[in-house]
Amino acid sequence: MRLAGSMRLLVCPLVVLGATSPAARADDVNDYPTVARSEYVFGCLKANGETRQVIEQCSCSIDVVASLVPYERYVTAETVLSMSQVRGNLGGQFRTSEQAARALNDLRRAQAEAEVRCF
Repeated sequence: MRLAGSMRLLVCPLVVLGATSPAARADDVNDYPTVARSEYVFGCLKANGETRQVIEQCSCSIDVVASLVPYERYVTAETVLSMSQVRGNLGGQFRTSEQAARALNDLRRAQAEAEVRCF
């Protein structure tokens, strides 16, 4: 009986530790859909060369970005990048918006961190 009580004392902390482990928080950093990750890696490959090493570096890069920027913020930044290339008034709104600039800066900081860690 005493052994069972001791086992419970050991198991409870392990369960709590397991619930707070990185694997338990994987959903928090894995909210990027597969297609978004694939598009990022594809673009990264086109920009950096299509070698096995670059595939690994680009895959690492999106993992770092995903850990630093929530997916919703990433979509905002990608939209800003795309729309800021549109000429005229519509594109100008994306180029001059303070909110757009903040989202874009968040993405650029995450990509800079990813470059340091992965490349």
